[in-house]
Amino acid sequence: MAKERQKKLTFFDFSIQQFPDRSIRWLLENKENVRGLIEIVAEELVDRLDFSQLTQINTSFIPDNLREQESDLVYRVPFRSESQTDEVVIYILIEHQSTVDMSMGFRVLFYMLQIWDAQRREWQAEQTPKSQWRFHPILPVVLYTGEAAWDTPLTLSALMDVPAELSRFVPEFETLFLSVKGSDAAALTKTGHPLGWLLRVLQNEHADKASILEALEAALAHISALDAETSEAWGQAFLYLYLLISHRRPVIEHEELKTLIHQHIQDTVYQEEIETMEQTMAEYLFEQGEKHGEKRGETRTKREDILKLLHLRFGEVPEVVRRQVTAIRSHARLDALFEAAATAQTLDDIEWNAPRRGV
Repeated sequence: MAKERQKKLTFFDFSIQQFPDRSIRWLLENKENVRGLIEIVAEELVDRLDFSQLTQINTSFIPDNLREQESDLVYRVPFRSESQTDEVVIYILIEHQSTVDMSMGFRVLFYMLQIWDAQRREWQAEQTPKSQWRFHPILPVVLYTGEAAWDTPLTLSALMDVPAELSRFVPEFETLFLSVKGSDAAALTKTGHPLGWLLRVLQNEHADKASILEALEAALAHISALDAETSEAWGQAFLYLYLLISHRRPVIEHEELKTLIHQHIQDTVYQEEIETMEQTMAEYLFEQGEKHGEKRGETRTKREDILKLLHLRFGEVPEVVRRQVTAIRSHARLDALFEAAATAQTLDDIEWNAPRRGV
């Protein structure tokens, strides 16, 4: 249990702004939620895929300069068919950049080619005869969590001015696409899978209080009605909602929204886990802040850790506070502020007026 709790706590090792992207990846590392995603974007394929044997491939095809705005997951899964195709690859690209990328069709194809090239290199290393080479079909899925409306086709032709006579020379393939913020709520929850209800709450992460309450109540009611013994994602769903509130909603709402979650997890095996998580979040961030400071010795890292802790404890950090923190150069002063942020009851309890010397 301690190892599992520590694994979940490492969920905080990214900036607040990356929550939608990284939290979705965290959810989709659960094979039950991969099934839920495919149910939403291609329900007709679900019964043909044996998700009980879904295997994650520990690799990424995202270049370093794009890792802040997207991430990817690669899976292999048996395909139930009478043909010779007995396995397919599911490639999930999680996109969180604020602007729509017109080159997405090209990038998806580029990543798919890298998957096939990895197969080719594996065959060559194993000296597999070329007559036995069979590339796995790929189901590409783009899951977009950004706010902007995505109105650009995910095709190569979208990047070309192609005369009709030349269109047959442009590669064509279908990409499964889901815009979390741009989808109708009913489309996300049509299959009843817990993932869809979580995405519905994520849709309302910045909405008014009435909207987030409505979405949260609907999600909790649906997830609570599921059989905890048969749903692998049951407990993770509750924890995700708790974390979303902690990361994305104003601190003034936290007590009411978290109380709503606690009402639905009473007398379950997850009640103690979530309550313990609530108590240890600030402690974990404090420890990580000290480790980062010792390991890197970077002023910027200390500032980011303070702002992250302030956001977790008090909600949206006022711009004036951000400016004060980012103006500090003294490591000693930053360490003192970090301790104050961990123990203060309100922002007003923190002494922001730093001494002139060393600042």
